[in-house]
Amino acid sequence: MSIEKQKNIMVYVETVEGSPINVSLEALTQARKLATGDQVVAVLVGEKLDEAAKKCVEFGADEVLCIEDTRKEVEAVGDILAQCNAKYEPKVILIGSSLDGKDIAAMVASRAKLPSLTDVIAMREENGTCYMTIPMYSGNILKEVSVAAGKTVIVVLRSGACKKEAAAGAGNIQKEEVALNELLTKVTNVVTEISESVNLEEAEVIVSGGRGMGSKENFELVKQLAEVCGGVVGATRPVTEENWVPRSHQIGQSGKIVAPKLYIACGISGATQHISGAIGSNYIVAINKDEDASIFDVSDVGIVGNVMDILPLMIEEIKKVKSK
Repeated sequence: MSIEKQKNIMVYVETVEGSPINVSLEALTQARKLATGDQVVAVLVGEKLDEAAKKCVEFGADEVLCIEDTRKEVEAVGDILAQCNAKYEPKVILIGSSLDGKDIAAMVASRAKLPSLTDVIAMREENGTCYMTIPMYSGNILKEVSVAAGKTVIVVLRSGACKKEAAAGAGNIQKEEVALNELLTKVTNVVTEISESVNLEEAEVIVSGGRGMGSKENFELVKQLAEVCGGVVGATRPVTEENWVPRSHQIGQSGKIVAPKLYIACGISGATQHISGAIGSNYIVAINKDEDASIFDVSDVGIVGNVMDILPLMIEEIKKVKSK
């Protein structure tokens, strides 16, 4: 199958250990919903891409371009995407909002002289015009931006903005040859941060604690609840600033954007800066002793009470259910 210029939506699919990350699969789902007669083209860059390519087809890609490249630099991926843009002229280039994804989008936009929108939470097309919604002022205002037909736009899709959905299809997988240009940067050494490794963006269950936990010792209950739930630990900014947990656990405007199936907020008041990072969660359970706390405005279930009394009960009950 050939790819028709200005009749395709291109999605860069980021992989980790050979598997597409969640936000990339969400971007494929969004592309499929946006495509009205357009092809959905997935772009994979890396090594041993066979399984990842099959996953792309499973999530609705009509064409999967596999580009073999051993380099890990963001600059290399950006250069490859810029060349794919020049060759296929997509209507939209969709990129998941990961740390690398944001850098790649900026690089492609700079090299190809294209408009780029980051943190997009909704997309639609009407009469050839693409409309995108982006949050402003910590999510208090939603702004709609439009781009007319004939102009490629780069969209960085926020995690959780579009739930990933598999789609029955028979996409075509092909090897793509791209001339690899000399890079301006070269990675000579990678230093691993001495901190606990956590992958909040991919987690299905997150248990977060806020300043309402009271102390680092009390915060251990958050960790225990996360463990029995098979989830990971999240935190608000004040908690990481107090060094109760490493900053890699921070969720919010200045932390990570997450979209788990279940989000349990323990002792979190519900400041906009934090909620903006977790609002994409499927189901939110909030525990706070203040019945007027803002967190209850966005939660599906609210528990009013002392978190130090409630968490031990929850932990014990979940252990009982799991032991049966």
